Amino acid sequence: MTMDLPEGQYRYEIRRGGSSIGVEETVLANSKIRGIRTGDGTANRYEVEAELDAAGRIREIQLRYRRGPFVRKADYEAGDDFIRGNVSAGAGRDVVTSKLGRYGEVDAGLAIFRAITIAHIRERGQTRWTGRVAVIDPATLVAATLKQSCRQSATDPSQWIYEPRMGDAEEIELDVTGSIARIRDNRGGEVIRIAPIPRDR
Repeated sequence: MTMDLPEGQYRYEIRRGGSSIGVEETVLANSKIRGIRTGDGTANRYEVEAELDAAGRIREIQLRYRRGPFVRKADYEAGDDFIRGNVSAGAGRDVVTSKLGRYGEVDAGLAIFRAITIAHIRERGQTRWTGRVAVIDPATLVAATLKQSCRQSATDPSQWIYEPRMGDAEEIELDVTGSIARIRDNRGGEVIRIAPIPRDR
């Protein structure tokens, strides 16, 4: 995998208005991602497993969302400028197709996917980028193509401003390895990395 992002275990605390509302744990290893997000004091659980290609882009991804007794599942495969898959809930099943952007980026709602997109931007030597991303909603598991943009701070190269959709903005702080240390959004949300730290390469 050519993407310049360290393998290892990533653990984040999710906060809203200063209060902890969940934990996100992800492992990146051997071109595979395994991630779980759980809500504090609830049975809500969001799981992602993905395989990356040689360029560090999503090739296949499976998702599962549980809220109490309700369970939704999805699986997608990326290729030929599209991401295609099936979303199932109960007895229902829907076929979903969404167009990939020029660089084939996929965002499934965990911090690792934002880190991968920024790693690709840095790998290309860009300090700002605007493009289309196939975004998978963590609650519905349905993929849709959205226009996103990102730019590096002019004063601090470790700081990035990311706009996932119109009206939303995130301040993203990278550490020296290029992995995400903190995300703050304009709605009072934070994603803060806590131990363990990804291992050194």
